[in-house]
Amino acid sequence: MDLFEAIDTRRSIKRFTAREVPREQIERIIDAAIRVPNHRLTEPWRFAVLGDRAREAYARRRGVLKAGNAPEGEARAVIEEKVFWETAAVPAIIAALSAVHEDPAVYEEDLAAVWMAVQNLSLAATALGLGTHIRTGTVTEDWEVQKIVGAKPGERLCALVYLGAPAETPDPKPRLSPESKTTWLE
Repeated sequence: MDLFEAIDTRRSIKRFTAREVPREQIERIIDAAIRVPNHRLTEPWRFAVLGDRAREAYARRRGVLKAGNAPEGEARAVIEEKVFWETAAVPAIIAALSAVHEDPAVYEEDLAAVWMAVQNLSLAATALGLGTHIRTGTVTEDWEVQKIVGAKPGERLCALVYLGAPAETPDPKPRLSPESKTTWLE
């Protein structure tokens, strides 16, 4: 698959098959991730591939976080269990972490590099016939999740990338045209 086809066919996958992702494919995908432009060559990224125990602990914590907005009682327990099983069923999960530099300019450049690495990771997975779903937000800010993925002092958890063979691939979502988002300056 060429790069433009990977870009055109990449989707956020919600459900994966039970097929395991071989370690060699994960290593290849991470190798593609770290080939991004990186100002000052700080190489701020680190990736943690969650094994069975870490994936189960993360799934349990994600269930608790998702259920936290539900009213107390049976509904909360149902949400917690549903999210746990959905998350535990993901064949592979990769945490993308970034070094937190004390210089704000370097910190911003490093975050940009890590996000480019996550994009490369996602496109490389697509090129290998795999799918990804990138999780950010509350789950990456949770200190228990950070502990589960082995975040070290001075690191920021940027994303959790779910990886596997897609059980279904959604249709593309409409996007505005490049012309509507491009200004040509003279």
